[in-house]
Amino acid sequence: MRLLRALFSRRWWWVTLLVIALMVVLARLGVWQLDRLQQRRDANALIEASLAAPPFDLNSTAVPEDISEWDNRLIAASGTFAYGQEVLLDLQNWGYRAGVNLITPLVLDDGQTAVLVNRGWIPEADSAPEARAAYNMPGGVDITGYVALSEKLSRESAVAPKGPQSKVYRVDVEALQAQMPYTLLPFYIVQDVENNNEQLPYRLERQIDLSEGSHLSYAMQWFIFSIGLGVAYLVFVNRNIHQAEEV
Repeated sequence: MRLLRALFSRRWWWVTLLVIALMVVLARLGVWQLDRLQQRRDANALIEASLAAPPFDLNSTAVPEDISEWDNRLIAASGTFAYGQEVLLDLQNWGYRAGVNLITPLVLDDGQTAVLVNRGWIPEADSAPEARAAYNMPGGVDITGYVALSEKLSRESAVAPKGPQSKVYRVDVEALQAQMPYTLLPFYIVQDVENNNEQLPYRLERQIDLSEGSHLSYAMQWFIFSIGLGVAYLVFVNRNIHQAEEV
C-alpha cells in the first residue's frame, strides 16, 4: 500500500501516468503483431486451399469476380499463342546469366479472349524477334501451369507508357490490355516446368512460403518490454522510498 500511495503522490503521479501510457503503447504494438500473425495465417490458409484444389480447365470454368482465391491454383488451358503480341519480361536472370521471360497471350477458343502466359526464360542473346521465334509452338497448344495475379505498379511510381510496350518489368495485365486486340483475363499463367528444364525456355517451379514470419516473436518482445518497463519503474520508486526513509 505504501508503494501504491507513492506512485500517485505529488512527486510521482505524472511519471506514473507517463509510464502507464508507454506500457499501453508497447502492449498495443504486441497486439498489432498478433493481428498481423492472424492475417498471415488466414492468407496461408487460402494458399493451402489453392494448393489442395484440383487443377481446373480455363476453357470450361467461369472466371469469378474475386480472383484472389485463384492465386497459385493449378490450371489447364488450350488455345493458340499470339506471338505477334508477345512482350518480354526484362531483367530476368537464370543463375548468373542475363535474360528475359516470354509473356505471350494465349487466345482461347472464342477467338476474342486471351490469357497472358509466362512461357519461361531465354538468354538475352535470343530476345530479338527472329531469334526467339525458335521457341514458338505453332498451331493449337494445351498448357498447364499455375495462376499468378497481376503485378500492379504502385500509385507513386506508376507512369503511363507511351505506345505499345515490347519490354516490361512486371506483368501488369491492366497496363498491357491497352495494346492487345483481345480481352485479357485479369491474371496470368506461369507455365509448368517441362523436361526438367533441359531445354529452353527454362521455367521456375512454384515457390510457396507458408511460414508465419516473425510476428509472434515480435509480439512477445513488445509484451516483455511493456512488463519490463512497469517492473523497472516499481523497483525504482520502491528504492527511492527506502533511501528517503534511511536519510
